[in-house]
Amino acid sequence: MRRAASPAGRREGRSPARRPHAAMSSSGWCTVESDPGVFTELVSEMGARGVSVEELWSLDEDSLRALGKVHGLIFLFKWRAEQDSRPVVADGAAPNVFFAKQVITNACATQALLSILLNAEGVELGDTLSDFKAFVADFPADLKGLAISNQEAIRAAHNSFARPEPFVSDERVAQPDDDVFHFISYVRVGSTLYELDGLKEGPIVCAEGVGGADWLGSAAAAVQARIERYAASEIKFNLMAMCESKQTALTRQREAAEARLVALADGAAPMDTGDGSSLPEGEEALAAERARLMAEIADVDAQLAADGDKRARWKEENARRKHNYVPFVYNFLRLLAEHKQLKPLVDAARQRQEQRRQQQQ
Repeated sequence: MRRAASPAGRREGRSPARRPHAAMSSSGWCTVESDPGVFTELVSEMGARGVSVEELWSLDEDSLRALGKVHGLIFLFKWRAEQDSRPVVADGAAPNVFFAKQVITNACATQALLSILLNAEGVELGDTLSDFKAFVADFPADLKGLAISNQEAIRAAHNSFARPEPFVSDERVAQPDDDVFHFISYVRVGSTLYELDGLKEGPIVCAEGVGGADWLGSAAAAVQARIERYAASEIKFNLMAMCESKQTALTRQREAAEARLVALADGAAPMDTGDGSSLPEGEEALAAERARLMAEIADVDAQLAADGDKRARWKEENARRKHNYVPFVYNFLRLLAEHKQLKPLVDAARQRQEQRRQQQQ
């Protein structure tokens, strides 16, 4: 699956137009880049814990299984006006499904995240999202969308990825040739797989009778079908999964292995390990099990270190995204000009550009 060009610099949702990366819409929401590191930090800033967003490059079974516990999928595609004959669930007909209509320009990324967070089972939402979910529980879809726009903590988390800019372009009406990217979510609620698109009138049922991890196969099929609809004219797509963070899953796995090691050392009874599994009998079997557990712990530690490195890299990249480099560039160019070095560099660049142009002819 090919990753879409970053939607930063393009408007999201129903009122698209080209914008500077950090420029705000009239509603006060900035564009957000489609990136797992950005989305993971955004989820954390909204108060959720124990979840991360991972990028998916393939829809095969092994790639999906490697994610562990998945709460939902986020699909980014190049939006275009089209007729969709699929029926939507009427407002209020599925009271256990959180669905909000998108009424905020530039907010479809955060809305896609909320569509998963507020429908997923077993996610630690934190006070902000828990209170918000309870507050809007009986609201119709359009009022849920308005409530999102007025939730200051959610908006602050979203706009934390807006870096200050001295130059702000005026908003304009979108043109037909503009690249407009839009986010939608796929999430299982109960035994039903839903497509949640804030530009629709309601949730769309993709599959019924799916339980456990079976829904992922149905979700992958739904995403693949959408990709194939656009295959003749579009190759820019991005698919991400919101799942249990590796830190959480690996820490739990390590603790279980350590508990089993302790049980081995203490000579626990066969069914006294604490996790319902049996201990092997005999010195050779015990030694082999001890070696296996030590190897498992070492492997988990290596995975924890790798994930920690990735998160540190994400943190650094996000800091760079938020930083305003314009003052540095301005002063750098000013100093070059003062030392009579700017014009020769510009002339040399123009000469190289002309040479490349002639070579291409």
